[in-house]
Amino acid sequence: MLIEAVYLQYNYDFRDYTGASQKRRVLHALREMDCDSISALQARVMHDPAAFSQLLQYLTIPVTEMFRDPSFYAALREHVVPVLRTYPSLKIWIAGCSTGQEVYSMAIMLREEGLLERAIVYATDINPQSLETARRGVFPLEQMQLYTGNYQAAGGKRAFSDYYTAAYGGALFDKTLMDNVTFADHSLSTDSVFAETHLVSCRNVMIYFNKRLQDRVFGLFHESLCHRGYLALGSKESIEFSAFGERFEPVAKRDRVYRKLAP
Repeated sequence: MLIEAVYLQYNYDFRDYTGASQKRRVLHALREMDCDSISALQARVMHDPAAFSQLLQYLTIPVTEMFRDPSFYAALREHVVPVLRTYPSLKIWIAGCSTGQEVYSMAIMLREEGLLERAIVYATDINPQSLETARRGVFPLEQMQLYTGNYQAAGGKRAFSDYYTAAYGGALFDKTLMDNVTFADHSLSTDSVFAETHLVSCRNVMIYFNKRLQDRVFGLFHESLCHRGYLALGSKESIEFSAFGERFEPVAKRDRVYRKLAP
């Protein structure tokens, strides 16, 4: 099986991703990589690391935008930021950061709330190309109108255009936003916790995982979070029916913001 072979050859573990989304992505890869069968795709990928790198782009298709679901960021400003202000220093983990739009959104919000300079942000993903895009901080100019609307609806306090300049055929974001950000390769399927954090944000990632992997990931987040730390999920995700549901309480239930309960 292709997914098992990828795991054995490259140690990328997609075995507990949901079948429907995985099937769509593999079929898309077949068409784009001009293979007439999954077995032909598997043979090609097993013998050519460059082909695997290409396949990885289809298995981890990013669907993201800056200040996506603006009410989520408004909820962070209202419910989470006042508590984060009480800490002398902060650690934040953005898991499954993809091409970085959420990282820049979080950094902008933290700067506006006076927290960025005392924060360390870990931004992780399994896709090296996505991480490189995030590091560059150049996004399509045609997306800026959408991002501006999201930013304003999320409670933005400045002109969104203050944070970027038109360059390199795109919008180049202020590099100082990333001064305290560390981008790193990390797999939620196979890797362990690497830091104690005050906030974990993992949005629109776990919808692609089956329940076993979801429970593993919730366990990682629970372990990573400090006493009464915060967990932020995507709009279609919830911890409430997982193995860790009773270890968190909703802070902004509609916007999927939770707080770790005291042991």
